[in-house]
Amino acid sequence: MAPAIGSRPSAETLSDAALVEALPYANLTDSHSLTAEAGKRRLIAAIPALETLCRRFKGFGQQKPVPEQMAALQGFLTIGGPAARAAVTRLIADKVVVGPAQSQTLDVAAQLSCRLPPDLVIDWLRDPDAEIRANAAHCATAHPSVISSLHDLLSDPNALAVRAAAISLGKMGRPEARPELLRLAQTDPTPEVIDAITTIADDASIVVLRRVALARPDLTDVVLAALDDIDNPRAAVVAEAIRRTTIQK
Repeated sequence: MAPAIGSRPSAETLSDAALVEALPYANLTDSHSLTAEAGKRRLIAAIPALETLCRRFKGFGQQKPVPEQMAALQGFLTIGGPAARAAVTRLIADKVVVGPAQSQTLDVAAQLSCRLPPDLVIDWLRDPDAEIRANAAHCATAHPSVISSLHDLLSDPNALAVRAAAISLGKMGRPEARPELLRLAQTDPTPEVIDAITTIADDASIVVLRRVALARPDLTDVVLAALDDIDNPRAAVVAEAIRRTTIQK
């Protein structure tokens, strides 16, 4: 039986157990405070309750997002980790959140590094909204049809979609992503881009990574970790040279 809403104390005063108990029954008034408190505490035990809260409103939201579902999704994102990732993946696979909220749900899934069903990803990779295409690319699995769609996305007119496709393909070990990833490493390097290069690195990639390390001290440790993971003797030589240069500075 759901606890009486009117008698419920403020979220901050609830114990962890009481907070978890209250979450599945959260309404429009208290859903944000309860989910925010669960996120603030990084309460992994709250994840099943957040999933139940979302599922309470399955079938709703065709016209506009359901606030309780949106609050729950933010809770998953704040708590993070494998359990949150698995819960959001299930919610998307079961089409619990529908309508205009799907875009926000996919954004949360991308930030959590969810791996979504290929049939859904393929549809989203062709969506008119570039942000949806990019987020879908971040959630892609190495299914043949998905890989083909990601390859097509490398020619997308939107830079964010191209970047996401290249990163996803790189992480899958697909060498066709290498030219775009090396371009990104030289123009807009990030840890994610560097990580995606690691599995498909060649001699030219190692040279580019060295340049990134020298030009961007804030990324030196990321580059060194990538070089240490590359199975190429030249990578070890370059990594050692970067470390000596760093020590001298």
